[in-house]
Amino acid sequence: MNKLLMHPAAKPVVFVLCLLPFAWLFYGALTDGLGANPAEYLIRSTGDWTLRFICIVLAVTPLRVTLKVNALARFRRMLGLFAYFYVVLHLLSYSWFDMGFDVPEIAKDIAKRPFILVGFSAFVLLTPLAATSFNRAIKALGAKRWQALHKLVYGIAGLGLLHFFWMRAGKNNFAEVFVYAAIIAVLLGWRVWNFMRNKKLPRPIAAAAPRAPVSR
Repeated sequence: MNKLLMHPAAKPVVFVLCLLPFAWLFYGALTDGLGANPAEYLIRSTGDWTLRFICIVLAVTPLRVTLKVNALARFRRMLGLFAYFYVVLHLLSYSWFDMGFDVPEIAKDIAKRPFILVGFSAFVLLTPLAATSFNRAIKALGAKRWQALHKLVYGIAGLGLLHFFWMRAGKNNFAEVFVYAAIIAVLLGWRVWNFMRNKKLPRPIAAAAPRAPVSR
């Protein structure tokens, strides 16, 4: 598996696969194939794909460690940027189709409706992660600060799930919410378990340095 994922064609293939949801939505919009309410379909679909990509990003490390497929790590940056790509489309769809790009009204709507405030907060937190997903940013921040910043993805996943929950609460439809909640709980729970397991493992004892001969 590692050899396959390290192939030069692997990244272009993953890139194309990540673009397929966008291509399908774009085609549907051109051919009038998004149902009776295309605007609502676009807003919800882009939001769904944002949450799916966040789950995929969170799944990279558990799969890499559990299956011992270290090559998966080389796709994490791309997957994270696609999560940001779809959340930008989600925000643009809402701003355009629901609000007509009326900035004052958008600001009022965000402040007035908690589920939109939570979703917008997730977008704001995701922005610095996307902006620092490049080698220069990692060098500028330093590895420790960069890793600390990118742990925001755990909070972003929670905010995204809460946004989805409140959105579905209006129709009392929680089936998909529970699926995403279970996936995120497993992925975050694995991290807690792995951290505690590594903490309990005995540390290797450093070999004692040879003593210098004592002069007499």
